[in-house]
Amino acid sequence: MSCTIIEPNDNVDPGPTVPSTRRTGDETFAGLTTIATGGPVGELVRAYSEDDIVEAVREADEEGRAVLMLGGGSNLLASDQGFDGRVVIDMRSEIDQVQVSSCGGAILRGTAGTPWDEFVAVAIANGWHGIEALSGIPGSLGATPVQNVGAYGQEIADTLYSVRVYDREAKKRTDLAPSEIGLSYRNSRLKESTAQWGATGRWIVLSVTYQLGLGTLSTPIAYSQLAQALGVDVGERVPSTDLRAAVLELRRSKGMVLDDSDRDTYSLGSFFTNPIVPAQSIPDGAPSFPHGDLVKTSAAWLIDHAGCGKGYGAEATGGRASLSTKHTLAITNRGGASTEDILTVARSVRERVADTYGITLVNEPVLLGTGLGDAPTR
Repeated sequence: MSCTIIEPNDNVDPGPTVPSTRRTGDETFAGLTTIATGGPVGELVRAYSEDDIVEAVREADEEGRAVLMLGGGSNLLASDQGFDGRVVIDMRSEIDQVQVSSCGGAILRGTAGTPWDEFVAVAIANGWHGIEALSGIPGSLGATPVQNVGAYGQEIADTLYSVRVYDREAKKRTDLAPSEIGLSYRNSRLKESTAQWGATGRWIVLSVTYQLGLGTLSTPIAYSQLAQALGVDVGERVPSTDLRAAVLELRRSKGMVLDDSDRDTYSLGSFFTNPIVPAQSIPDGAPSFPHGDLVKTSAAWLIDHAGCGKGYGAEATGGRASLSTKHTLAITNRGGASTEDILTVARSVRERVADTYGITLVNEPVLLGTGLGDAPTR
């Protein structure tokens, strides 16, 4: 079979090159994250080119300074004491159509700083599918392979083509294939490397490329709640525009679409990952999904049934922080909360679930300069 190939073109004009800017002492994580908590930033670099990003990171490494690459700030909880290092933000928002082929589908690339939902919208508008169920997720494109972001039956691993990175160990730029990244449930080698390299791992994401299917229908719906919202059965396909609208409405109903007027959206999305445990550990009545030799269950179900309902934690923090009033998996800044307030709620929830079910929840957001403490022992 012959393949029709459409030549590459730019969907977004990157505009003129802007020099990077550096500011010291007047920025806080409270102003850079969706949960609006966290202390001062040592130095903030806003980079407008790939060269600027690489130079900022290389220079800090040579000086022995800690480095943090920050995207949309939707998955970072920074300590109230802040971070005495260099924070680099990729200010580029560029999307390129690399190639479209009747055999290979659409290959779409974006700079790391591109807002993820804009990338999804471009794909749907061009009639390409594979990431439509990931609509409405805040944050930047560069963060998606680090966390192997997923929702409503789709995850990044399904469509990832390659990731362009700066390798801090080899001190060079390179392209990584999905097999080299080691994607797993909300995890990757990129994320795991922070254990050795600190706030940001060995590989600095510069751009991400996805391979998407051609067609205006979605991939088969894999999530029952989404199928119900659309009035179809699991496994059916619908127009991607309809699926996107349904996903955005579901996320909005849970306070998971950013809205400055809604305190439930001052969060980091899902604070805990869904536990993956032996089948015998699943409580009666809890959702369960096969995951290799183990079973994945719902963190939200465990939290709710352990007695931590919507709004839980407000009393312990003077009303400054609590579980969302819409969804028990998000911890929210109700106004004036500190990072320690957020952690107070998280620790209490983790303790209640461990006491009730013997399962220790694991945080999904990155905790910078702080932590939940030792896991409960039972």
